[in-house]
Amino acid sequence: MDTRNRQNNNGAISIQLLVIMVPVIFGFMGFAIDLGRLYLVRAELHQAANAMALAAAKQLMGTSVSTANADAAALSTYDNADGTANKFNFGSQIIGDSGAFLQTEVNSTTYFALASDATSLDPTASSNPADGTSALYAQANITADAPLLFWSMLSLGQSRKTAVAARAVAGISAPVCTACGIEPFAVAALDASDPVNFGFTVSTEYTFGYMCTGNPAPVPLAGTAQRLPYLIVDRYNASNALPEDQQLFSIGAGGLLPTGPGALTSGGLTTYGCLTAAPGNSENVWASASPGICSAGAPPPSVQEMLCGLSTRMDINTPSACSVVTDLATVSAHFQADSDVTNPITDYTSYAGSTRRIITIPIVTTLGTAGMNVLGFREFLLEGSPGFDTNNPSDQNGRFIALYIGSPAPVKQGRFDGGCGATSGPGKVVLFQ
Repeated sequence: MDTRNRQNNNGAISIQLLVIMVPVIFGFMGFAIDLGRLYLVRAELHQAANAMALAAAKQLMGTSVSTANADAAALSTYDNADGTANKFNFGSQIIGDSGAFLQTEVNSTTYFALASDATSLDPTASSNPADGTSALYAQANITADAPLLFWSMLSLGQSRKTAVAARAVAGISAPVCTACGIEPFAVAALDASDPVNFGFTVSTEYTFGYMCTGNPAPVPLAGTAQRLPYLIVDRYNASNALPEDQQLFSIGAGGLLPTGPGALTSGGLTTYGCLTAAPGNSENVWASASPGICSAGAPPPSVQEMLCGLSTRMDINTPSACSVVTDLATVSAHFQADSDVTNPITDYTSYAGSTRRIITIPIVTTLGTAGMNVLGFREFLLEGSPGFDTNNPSDQNGRFIALYIGSPAPVKQGRFDGGCGATSGPGKVVLFQ
């Protein structure tokens, strides 16, 4: 009898424990589900904020309209007109959908000249908001409701949702040591001891002219300060499907070509698509564009082919001289003119274009067919040659005009490590927070 009573008592205790533990177990399960949902929503919002900040920062290029363009770029990341908007809650809801149960608030993107202000925990207290000409960092803020399931049974969760916030800061990195997708017009520094501008003067127009030997020396184009001899750095890729003339045209039209078949790599970057500023890193001239004599009636055909590509940046209707490029209609169809082709632009801050006119070039120690060492990278804004809406590819000295602007625009891609010791020059867009 005692044994039976003990068994009955043990059974009763087990049932009592089960009755007590079931709600506790379900409570823990509910806690885990809701907490996991909160983390998921927060991660989705962070991803969306990152996209907004990066898109905005890519438009920060030191012009009066930079922040307006950055606002439009940030807005496009959650505009679902093409079905690619950033979403949250398992990707089921578009950020900014005001009619949904889960509400979202996307604050206006804010801009700063200093990283310390952009990453401050209290950005509203900053005394350094930036306009388009000085903004280097973009801050994006998103707040959205996360759904509650089990926590909605508690008094604090009766609304069945709770607010979650995310913030991201993107901006311009330190000066890059390796720049990709740039224009390989090598120019010698006017003053190698000047680490900021290498002797060039901001807001000054220069004549770029292909390097030649002998007399008479080509003269600068009208209205420019002086002629800057240039050479084309060798980035010919024999394994690329495009023939050499089309490679030159494409590089002139859009910068160095990205990784392609047969490309060699160094540090994860293609040697065909990038240039590196580093001691002892020697560059050679494009073989078919070696300097000729100054009295020649035209520059080397390779120079003309590259200048034909350059002309598309301001006018997609290529001049007749560009018939030297094979299958011109097909290769030129990949490019379009800048949205601002005002000519000339003497104040860079008034430029309102799509960056097509901005060229980023390597500044070298001395020009030569071999042994050119890149000191850094600087940027110029293309102008039209006298009597032309763009450059003149048929100019016998391979000349074109560009306004020196320094390094306000971020490069498409690059590395800022590598030990080049650059203290000035263009950076690339990176996340700071």
